[in-house]
Amino acid sequence: TQLAIFSAWRVAGPVGAIVGGTAFIAPGLVVILALSGLFLAAAPPAWVLGTAAGMGAAVAAVAVRAGTDLIPPSLRRSPSRHRFVLYLLLGGGAAAALGPWLVLVLVGSGLAEVLCSRSGGSRHLGVHVWPIVALVAGGTGGVTALAWVALKVGALSYGGGFVIIPLMQGDAVHTYHWMTNAEFLNAVALGQVTPGPVVATIAAVGYAAHGVGGALLAAAVAFIPSFSFILLGGGRFERLRANADARAFLDGAGPAAIGAILGAAIPLSGALSETWQALVLAAAALSLLALRRGIVPTLLAAGSVGVLIALAGGPLPA
Repeated sequence: TQLAIFSAWRVAGPVGAIVGGTAFIAPGLVVILALSGLFLAAAPPAWVLGTAAGMGAAVAAVAVRAGTDLIPPSLRRSPSRHRFVLYLLLGGGAAAALGPWLVLVLVGSGLAEVLCSRSGGSRHLGVHVWPIVALVAGGTGGVTALAWVALKVGALSYGGGFVIIPLMQGDAVHTYHWMTNAEFLNAVALGQVTPGPVVATIAAVGYAAHGVGGALLAAAVAFIPSFSFILLGGGRFERLRANADARAFLDGAGPAAIGAILGAAIPLSGALSETWQALVLAAAALSLLALRRGIVPTLLAAGSVGVLIALAGGPLPA
């Protein structure tokens, strides 16, 4: 998302950033709103429930694929393989056990690498870590709470959309009870089969919480950080890129973010409730990780299995 906004900013300044970023986000948002209306309806038909249950079962494998694809290029840039593995494990453990608090591990890993990289003297840390303030939870479950959750999602999507899956799941399912675990898996799956960034999944969460208005609000708030980073910091990009502390921060936070993406597979797979879904997950893992098939075809195949089971009268998650 930020790459699209930054490219548009380079072409036509702030106006270009807004126009280009909106054009990048809008198609996927429209599609996910339409699908949310179908999949998150009060009484969807059996084939819809089966499709959602099948695709949702495969989502954990998608997270593992997303994380493993990032490991080789990140490892090549890492100054220390041992610290890379340590940050990776810390991120994975945090995503599996800490949920929304995993950002502490991401920021902590980045700062730890800054300290390791310094050979002497003191340099200004050229990295904005202001998103840590989003850890202060608030709201009562209404529109204000939805806006706060969306802001956290947009601000903390470091290294890829799957990093914020534990945060979204904790808030949407366990804190505010806008969705069940099965519905949340549906929302993540919808975010994978629609065009656009993974962060657009928050629109489905907003729809479950407060209908179309909630979806539009959540999407608008979630993308504010991306636009803000470019509009306020685009002119400082080259200077930040050349800053040794900034590079060191990314050398630590990057592997932790990859670990968090991999760790997100644990709560996602733990949300499955039917035996056949576990078999679909195993088949999806084989397709994505061993056979290296595409993500969208694999999700659609998993959804097709769910349709067949639903039409045959098989059990579906509540």
